Amino acid sequence: MPNMAVSDEFLQYVCDQLHRVGSVSTRRMFGGAGIYFQDRFFALVDNNELFFKVNDANRPRFEQAGSSPFEPTPGHVMKGYMSVPADVLESASTLAEWAQGALAAARTRPVKKSARKRG
Repeated sequence: MPNMAVSDEFLQYVCDQLHRVGSVSTRRMFGGAGIYFQDRFFALVDNNELFFKVNDANRPRFEQAGSSPFEPTPGHVMKGYMSVPADVLESASTLAEWAQGALAAARTRPVKKSARKRG
């Protein structure tokens, strides 16, 4: 069986843990999955690890926890997403608090509209 970047079980666990945020949706992408709340892309999962969107407001919290930036391929670091510590993921209330910071970071960028226009 091929190695999957994101197992269905882990993705479901993350969504279950995020229940305090509200109804989240996921979209598979590039072997991972994006997590959305009200059309805002605020988190991603890759290699069964959760990453939240960060900016100057919430990045220090992640750095203090020893989180690392998302690195989809060796040498390609995306500093806009940081790993969520396991103890945060395991606590739904703490995870919801951290998710609010990620949502705030995501709200600083406009929602992308589809490039296609229907006639």
